Amino acid sequence: MSLPAEPRQFDFLILGTGMAGLSFALRAARHGRVAIVTKKNRADSNTNWAQGGIASVWGADDTVELHVQDTLEAGAGLCREEVVRTILQEGPARIAELIELGTRFDEGIDPAHPERRSLDLTREGGHSRRRVLHAKDATGAEIERSLLKAVAAEPNIQVFENHFAVDLITTRKMGVTGPDRCVGVYVLDRASQQVETFSAPTVILATGGCGKVYLYTTNPDIATGDGVAMAYRAGAGVANMEFIQFHPTCLFHPKAKSFLITEAMRGEGGLLRGGDGQRFMDRYDPRAELAPRDIVARAIDSEMKRTGADCVFLDITHKPARFIIDHFPTIYRRCLDHGLDITKDPVPVVPAAHYQCGGVITNVDGETEIPGLFAIGEVACTGLHGANRLASNSLLEALVCAHRAADRLIAHRPSRYSGPLPAWEPGQATDPDEMVVVSHNWDEIRRTLWDYVGIVRTDKRLRRAEKRLGSLQEEIREYYWNFRITSDLLELRNIATVAELIIACALQRPESRGLHYNLDHPDLDPAWAQRDSVVRRSPILHGNGGGLAT
Repeated sequence: MSLPAEPRQFDFLILGTGMAGLSFALRAARHGRVAIVTKKNRADSNTNWAQGGIASVWGADDTVELHVQDTLEAGAGLCREEVVRTILQEGPARIAELIELGTRFDEGIDPAHPERRSLDLTREGGHSRRRVLHAKDATGAEIERSLLKAVAAEPNIQVFENHFAVDLITTRKMGVTGPDRCVGVYVLDRASQQVETFSAPTVILATGGCGKVYLYTTNPDIATGDGVAMAYRAGAGVANMEFIQFHPTCLFHPKAKSFLITEAMRGEGGLLRGGDGQRFMDRYDPRAELAPRDIVARAIDSEMKRTGADCVFLDITHKPARFIIDHFPTIYRRCLDHGLDITKDPVPVVPAAHYQCGGVITNVDGETEIPGLFAIGEVACTGLHGANRLASNSLLEALVCAHRAADRLIAHRPSRYSGPLPAWEPGQATDPDEMVVVSHNWDEIRRTLWDYVGIVRTDKRLRRAEKRLGSLQEEIREYYWNFRITSDLLELRNIATVAELIIACALQRPESRGLHYNLDHPDLDPAWAQRDSVVRRSPILHGNGGGLAT
């Protein structure tokens, strides 16, 4: 494999093309050369799949204080209140900038001034006010459209599609004495199968979440936890990975892969019913269908186990057909493709892995524990979400933290590392001979997480998953070092690492809180209020692979 003689050099190096990465790139491009690396096409991101919307104080009857309180209540005692206040206070200004950029949110009629047009606001579970801005039921796609258009017009931004980040380059890994810092990334060009060296004073992880670590997920195929895995291998702390949010309503249909039914449908009056046609949510929470996602997901899981049903049903047929089609055109069309008319038929739904509330430990400006490495968006653990993300707060976090990270780096520009960066060394690796090993291990990891580390857990299930993942990691590690890397192998390596992190964090927490529900520890433990579960890599375990140090 031939290698380029010199690293590609930039002022800012961003991994990921979702809302966080693109927003950061547009602001940073005024101050230097920006590279955006994405492992598939530039439009492939979790942002593009977001249906419901972006939450922010916009209505006359709403206040930041109300939004703060709703967020803290959903977060079940683990939110960092100062981070919550900062992000929610800055949200409206950032959304105004997004609108100025060309994002088209749906408009409605202001009841106080019918002659005026205003942004239409919907309400989702856990919110005490209507504060979710949306573009029909494809909000993420609209935001992504406007950001990608702006990026395409910016000459200081270069996008590298079909380039897969392999590992972060740090001075400690290079054997350089002194404080550690991140100085670049090894990147696999999927077309040429060459591993190139990218150099920058600052690397920004905006790689999204890890939904594909579970067998059933609302996430796209790209969501393999790459940023979390790379940061962990580089020595950054990772926290609260046990808090994986399961969206309560994923379309249950053999041909409907990973299709989300937005929470906004329940916000607009959709009702959850069992196979007998009866509502059940009022038995679990006084807020019924508008309870936070963790409560709704556990309720659906409980009903399915109690009755032996394969799914439950989301029913909005009592609303006028025109209202349903106007508000949920994407869902209407997709369900119609599968023989379901949501204006007449209840929608079969099941919970599915949806959002990673933990991640790489950062402050509200995106700074990680490794100088030169930032993380923004779903990959980061800022403390906004706590033990359970309030619906539609994620896009807001990505937008605000991207802005703050860019401003931080513009005000305090780090110097470029002056030493040479080592080229990628493939060693004696040969071409893979049995790709079935990769596909088999991929499937086993996802099934193990779904069966043993799902919506409801036990200590025995977690230990069983821990033991199986340890064995799989040995197989994957041996395969990684013996064969030339491929994108499939890199994704397998990353989901295995993330799976271990989820299990390790879950085993640390001897209580049930938010999204982490353990039948052996069903109550809240006051000693774990405001206490994160943190995992760092121990380089002395498992040889080159490292091990978990909790």
